[in-house]
Amino acid sequence: METFNTLSINLQKGNIKKTKNIIINALKEGYKPEELLNKGLLPAMEIIAEKFRKDDIFIPEVLISARAMNAALKILKKELIKTDYKAKGTAVIGTVEGDIHNIGKNIVKIMLQSKGFEVYDLGTDVTPEKFTEAVKKYQPDLLCIYALLTTTMPVMKKVIERMEVEDLREDLIIMIGGAPITDNFRNIIHADLYAANAADAADKAEKILKSKRK
Repeated sequence: METFNTLSINLQKGNIKKTKNIIINALKEGYKPEELLNKGLLPAMEIIAEKFRKDDIFIPEVLISARAMNAALKILKKELIKTDYKAKGTAVIGTVEGDIHNIGKNIVKIMLQSKGFEVYDLGTDVTPEKFTEAVKKYQPDLLCIYALLTTTMPVMKKVIERMEVEDLREDLIIMIGGAPITDNFRNIIHADLYAANAADAADKAEKILKSKRK
């Protein structure tokens, strides 16, 4: 229990070196990688997510913790692939072609990870073709499409149309978000979900995935 608490505290502080060392030493001591993930890392990120929802912390603090989380995940993933561990869900996320904004996208990624999703981040300026390739490769439950510019909003529609042409749409949950996006726009381009913010994105993703699997 002490190991999980110490891991959580250091991850929340964003202490990459200590977080990595705790993971490495715990694995040597016989802790299972899924234990360290489910009892240490994910609860810590859920605390971060909840503090962010309440405006107790802000984007810089979230990103600092996220760096520690990603450093820990790099170590754990090597061990998790040796087991039969499965993430609660998988998601592909990216900012559309012509748009290089990534802070909002990165926060959504962090929030999804806090819910136990495995997230494949395509970065920014992602073409419909690259989104399609990623969906074929990773076969995610959720596709998150982000745009911050009104001029790049039409690309979202092109991404969804590409999914339909490639017969990838039926079982794929598509979520859109970004400052200029509205639920009305979601309805127009036939996306499944609109997220007003990162916390909303994670909550809706978790809820719809649970509903889908009942």
